[in-house]
Amino acid sequence: MYFAQIKFEKGYFIDNSGEKKIVLIKDMGWKNNPVDFEYKSENSSDIQKANINNVKEFGIDEGAKYVRAKVMLDVSSKDLASMSDNREPELKENTLFLKYIIDGKADLLFYENGNGQKFFYSSENSDPQPLIYKPYYVADSSIGYNEDYKKQILENLKCGIDSKQLNHITYSKKDLAKVFTQYNNCSGAEVINYGKSDTKKALFHLSIRPGINSSSLTAEDPTQYIETKFGNSTTFRIGVEFEYVLPFNKNKWAFFIEPTYQYYKKESKTVAAEGWNFNYNYDANVDYKSIELPIGLRHYFFLNDKSKLFLNAAYVMDFKMKSSMKLQFNDMDIESRNNFVFGAGYKYNDRFSAEVRIGTSRKIISGYGNFNSDYKTVSFILGYTLF
Repeated sequence: MYFAQIKFEKGYFIDNSGEKKIVLIKDMGWKNNPVDFEYKSENSSDIQKANINNVKEFGIDEGAKYVRAKVMLDVSSKDLASMSDNREPELKENTLFLKYIIDGKADLLFYENGNGQKFFYSSENSDPQPLIYKPYYVADSSIGYNEDYKKQILENLKCGIDSKQLNHITYSKKDLAKVFTQYNNCSGAEVINYGKSDTKKALFHLSIRPGINSSSLTAEDPTQYIETKFGNSTTFRIGVEFEYVLPFNKNKWAFFIEPTYQYYKKESKTVAAEGWNFNYNYDANVDYKSIELPIGLRHYFFLNDKSKLFLNAAYVMDFKMKSSMKLQFNDMDIESRNNFVFGAGYKYNDRFSAEVRIGTSRKIISGYGNFNSDYKTVSFILGYTLF
C-alpha cells in the first residue's frame, strides 16, 4: 500500500503546441525545481507524466507556477573547498523550469538545485536573464562577492527604484520580491506575487512522551567463566521531544531531539563456570539510571489530512546518573556508551502519537579488563503534542 501526504491539486499545463489543459497535478512541494510532474484528469484515476521536453508552462491553482526557459545558469561552486577565484560567473546554457516569484511587467523567477538558489528576471515577455550574484576567493583567503544583480536592477527597473535602496538588499526571495513588486506598482502593472503562497514556515513542536521500556542486560567475562543474564525488565520512561519540521517537500521531513529519563534495576543469582567441576554460585545486581539524548531524523507518510505514519532514526548519547553494578565480588562503575535507535509510529491530528522504537546494543561497562556488557531496549511510546 502506498502512503503519501502529497495530493493531486487542480492546475494546468501548456504543451508544445500551445494547448492549455486543465488537470489535477501531483503537488510535491518541490524544494529543487522539477524537470517533470505527474497529473491526471478530473474524470480519470490514470496517472500520467509530463516533462520539460513537452511542457512549456504549468501551474497549480493558488500555488506555484513554472515556465520552461533556455537560460544561462551560473554553475560556479559555492563550496569553500572548490570556490573559484574568478569574479565572473561561470555561465552555461540550460533548459529549466523556472519558478515564478513575481509575475508582472517585470518578472522575478527562481531556480534552486544542490548548488544553491539563482534568480532570473524578464521584462515585458523578454527571455529570462540571470541576476548575477557570486561569492569568490580574493587575496588572503577572504571571500568577495560579485553583486552585479544590483546594477542590473538599477539599469532595467527604472521606476521607483534607487541605488540607495539597493545598497541594503540581499540576494534573497524576500528582498528581490519587494523590489520587483515596487517597480511593477510604480509602472501601473498588475502584479501577482507567487512568493506569498510559496512562503513556508518551519514548524516547531513540543511533545510529552511517556512510555514503557522493555530492557535486558547481559554481562560477562569469558576469562573468568562468568556470564550474568539479568533478564528482561519492564520500566517506565519519560521524554520531552523538540521537533523541527523542515519547510519544504510538504513538511515530510523533520529533525528531533528528545531528552529522556530511563532506568533498569535487576538482581540475578548466577552460576559461574557452569558445567565445570569448580562451578560456584554468586549474586549480581545492577541499578542503571541515565538521561538519553536521541538526535535524529524523521520522515512522515500522510494517510489523510489527520493521520500520518512516520519512520525515524537517531543517534543516542547516554548520560549516566547515579548507577552501579555488582558482579561476583566486583563493585563496578557504569560508564555507558552511545548507540542508535530506529522507530516507527502513527500520529493523529498533529496531537496524539504512538511509536515502537528499537535500540541497538549499548555497552555500559568499560575499563574492567575482559568484562563486556550488552544492554538492549525496545520502547513503546505514547506522545501528546503541546504545540
